[in-house]
Amino acid sequence: MSSLMEQIKSKAKDLRKKVVLPETEDTRVIEAAAQLIKEGTVKVVLVGAADEIKASAEKLGVCVEGAEILNPKEYAQMDDFVQELFKLREKKGMTLEKAKKILEHDNLYFGAMLVRKGYAAGMVAGSNSPTADVLRAAIHVVGTKPGLKTVSSSMIMITNTPEYGENGVLIFGDCGVIPKPTSEQLADIAISSAEKARSLVDIKEPKVAMLSFSTYGSASSEDVTRVQEAVEILKSRNVDFKFGGELQFDAAVVPEVSRKKAPNSEVKGEANILIFPDLGAGNIGYKIAQRLAKAEALGPLIQGLAKPIHDLSRGCSVQDIVNVAAITAVESEL
Repeated sequence: MSSLMEQIKSKAKDLRKKVVLPETEDTRVIEAAAQLIKEGTVKVVLVGAADEIKASAEKLGVCVEGAEILNPKEYAQMDDFVQELFKLREKKGMTLEKAKKILEHDNLYFGAMLVRKGYAAGMVAGSNSPTADVLRAAIHVVGTKPGLKTVSSSMIMITNTPEYGENGVLIFGDCGVIPKPTSEQLADIAISSAEKARSLVDIKEPKVAMLSFSTYGSASSEDVTRVQEAVEILKSRNVDFKFGGELQFDAAVVPEVSRKKAPNSEVKGEANILIFPDLGAGNIGYKIAQRLAKAEALGPLIQGLAKPIHDLSRGCSVQDIVNVAAITAVESEL
């Protein structure tokens, strides 16, 4: 485990926040819950029938004693939850009957409502659900942060090259949600990623590079224009971090190249946050760094929501669930 992840887990233990794990039909979730309880990382809230969850834990040879288990079909505050979901989605055709059915049968919506109502600090899901389902529940129930319209994701990349980023640590965004972000969405992704850098990685001075295959007009296309417009939007928002663009990768992270290609850039070849122009570039980029450069990749971590709800890969490990639960707890305090 990286020293960064150890620091995050240590912070989480001090905070002792409640984190919801709604997909209790997945044995990895039960095992992760047991590990979180044993290590004291977070207070675990499991969603489902208590007898089924305990039977699963017994079969796996793990202990979930100490977890809070909530069954939506027996939940005392369900009427309040139903009214809340009805009000949130009434204009989209939601009825009280439909809201009750969703909350009683969809653990993602029930878990998200626990977060919205302040019963839990955050939620971790996705090991047994498509990303679209997790994000739909999160957006419908928790919504986006004030001032942002975009839910995106970022990766924390821990490399073996301390000369890049923040002593080898960089934030990559967006690597998991928006296929082809608009200029406004790119600006939102940059803002959310800078916040992630400060909150989780303790990067005190975010330096954001808006990446492209062009540096300051060296090439022209609709894709280049989209990035250039995102930079103008960031200027208009008076953000509190340094940024530059559009920049090619080498101009973003190598000072000597920056001096030649982008001498007036605020970033000066010292970017610690890289915003990719589309999902293809972001996803391919982080996987190249992970596989060829042996970088450790934490994420993708959802950002832009009013409260922390994170999506897991369906191929995730038990340790992935544990790590993301710790990250969720730390983010909830910010």
